Amino acid sequence: MTSNLPLADVRILDLMWAMAGPAATRILADYGATVVRVESTRRFDATRTVGPFHNGQPGPESSGLFYNMNTGKYMITLDLAQRAGRAVILDLVRWADVVTEAFSPKAMRAWGFDYESLRQVKPDIIMLSTCLMGQSGPLAQFAGFGNLAAAISGFTNLAGWPDRPPAGPFGAYTDYIAPWFNATAILAALEYRRRTGQGQYIDLSQAEAALHFLGPALLDYTVNGRAQRRDGNHDLNYAPHGVYPAAGTDRWIALAVTNNEQWQALCTVIERPELLRDERFAMPSGRLAYQDELDVQVTLWTKKQDLFRRKRCSKRVACQPVRFVLCKNCTQTSSLSTAATSSN
Repeated sequence: MTSNLPLADVRILDLMWAMAGPAATRILADYGATVVRVESTRRFDATRTVGPFHNGQPGPESSGLFYNMNTGKYMITLDLAQRAGRAVILDLVRWADVVTEAFSPKAMRAWGFDYESLRQVKPDIIMLSTCLMGQSGPLAQFAGFGNLAAAISGFTNLAGWPDRPPAGPFGAYTDYIAPWFNATAILAALEYRRRTGQGQYIDLSQAEAALHFLGPALLDYTVNGRAQRRDGNHDLNYAPHGVYPAAGTDRWIALAVTNNEQWQALCTVIERPELLRDERFAMPSGRLAYQDELDVQVTLWTKKQDLFRRKRCSKRVACQPVRFVLCKNCTQTSSLSTAATSSN
């Protein structure tokens, strides 16, 4: 069957596991690449143990996360401790344009699958290694998942409340960032090979990829000498901005004001025209400076609002109730809101 997808002529040997690696090759498979994913006969991929599960029944063949990361791939299992298993890998290297792996450093060399060895098998091969902290440096042997990379990169200390321990971003944060950098790096290497005929080796750590998303905080410190801190649901640029208590138990309203027009609309909705006359709140910079006081004033209104029989916010104000999603066979409750909220 002939495919018209742009990567239909690209062949990838995928030796990665968990999420940060397989999610990248899933992207490429979506665009037509033929991906052969190799799993171990000795050890389950970690994502096979993570829900949601089909029909709510946990099992290695029912993980929605695993199949989301590996849709569109050809799956095989091999024992790389055996000579026959390693021989199959070398056959696949001869077939492939790209080899990807996410093992801790030195693992590929121990099997004889490091880049220099694979170049002897196929001189123009492209190889990508993506582990938590990269292949070299003092933290190279530090292995783990994206929640650890988020902590060591600095994300965790920025998320939470100023008077509480760091909360960090939800889940294995860098696992959701690194795949896009991995996929883009592979595409760039394929284009380079198309122009020059040369393959290359790519060493891309999860932590290094994620640092791009800390750009504003890093620049703020570098240029202004100002270290950002945990500030709950406050925003660096807008106020009022947060999640405020509503009437009832554990009921909340998410609200964000991003310009003067929205500020005027909010004051009308909460029936506080005197706030419009207060010069401290006339401009965004003033509202930021006095955001704690504004939080008190907004809370006076939100605490009286029934989420299901409340006065509707103006269309000019981002203001919505926080909805709770109760998941059958789940052990936790998730909260969702359509308002623009953030956690610094």
